[in-house]
Amino acid sequence: MPDLYEQLGVARDASDDDIKKAYRKLAMQWHPDRNNGSKDAEEKFKGITEAYDVLRDPQKRAAYDRYGEAAFQRGGMGGGGMGGMHHVDLSEALNIFMRDFGGFSGLGDLFGQQGGRGAGPRTGGDVKIGIPLTLAEVATGVEKTVVAKLLDACDKCEATGAEPGSQPQRCGTCGGSGEVRRAQRSFFGQFVSVAPCPTCAGEGTVIATPCKKCKGDGRVRAEKTVKVNIPAGVATGQYMTLRGQGNVGPRGGPRGDVIVLFEVEEDQRFERDGEDLYCEVLVNYAQLVLGADVAVPAVSGELSLRVPGGTQSGQVFHLKGRGLPRVNASGVGDLHVRVQLWTPEKVSGREEQLIRELAEVTQAPEAGRSKGFWSKMKEALRA
Repeated sequence: MPDLYEQLGVARDASDDDIKKAYRKLAMQWHPDRNNGSKDAEEKFKGITEAYDVLRDPQKRAAYDRYGEAAFQRGGMGGGGMGGMHHVDLSEALNIFMRDFGGFSGLGDLFGQQGGRGAGPRTGGDVKIGIPLTLAEVATGVEKTVVAKLLDACDKCEATGAEPGSQPQRCGTCGGSGEVRRAQRSFFGQFVSVAPCPTCAGEGTVIATPCKKCKGDGRVRAEKTVKVNIPAGVATGQYMTLRGQGNVGPRGGPRGDVIVLFEVEEDQRFERDGEDLYCEVLVNYAQLVLGADVAVPAVSGELSLRVPGGTQSGQVFHLKGRGLPRVNASGVGDLHVRVQLWTPEKVSGREEQLIRELAEVTQAPEAGRSKGFWSKMKEALRA
């Protein structure tokens, strides 16, 4: 049998809190629901749960520290102990995990467990909706109306799942509690595992005469119009949760949520980095040398940028507060404009003549004075 402390990756003098933290981390890693029902993951999950269940209990831990494996080969263990086999089965391991960690937000939804909730209807599932957005909508925020396909309460049976004129009956297996318990004796006393009733799925009632419209589920497919107020500054991959607007639960259970996923369309004019925007503007030689006011694209419309005389191609100008709003926060990002010399592919005869004349009088740049684009970019960002 492997050492229980080694299984959890803790020292023999580890505190109770350290043991609990180590087990939770490993349990989240090897939980069967996170590993597509893998048998290897199931065995590791049962093993670490068994180790945790011993080390978390002061009496069991003291017995293990004193006698080691022999502590589990005495009395009420049937001689099998823990050597080569797990003392807890998967159902017990899951109940131990949910018993100590089921209160953490999201764990029940993550693993599909309903431990400790008692009898009653189950909560409906969440509905995911993708909403496409333009950059202009991101800049201002927008209200969107979408149609969600979800499960709604059956109007014929009023969500009970029972044909009108009949009533759900109390489950004979669990007596209406929604749970079944199994007791096992061991050297350390009696262990009791609690699991949802397999007959009523934890609801405490069964449907003798199912509704013909919803087949006893209490739900039918429907479409629901949902209004979403999207804040300014959101990005692709971000989402918001509309509580209690998703699928209704079976037979009158509470609704799940609607998860709205944002999908911001690419704008070919800009590159986005958080709330900052980057763009490139083409200018001619005369504009760079003499200076000019050039039109710069903005999220909505255009801006005018003054390019001073003697500007080098590749120089970056920073327009404060011309980017996107910070999502759910104050402040606005910047617009970074890179001016780039435009070279025409074809010129007229007159243009060619003037360019040749200009070439005769233009000074050549000094050797070694040239700087690469990234050097200029670094200087601009430090400015």
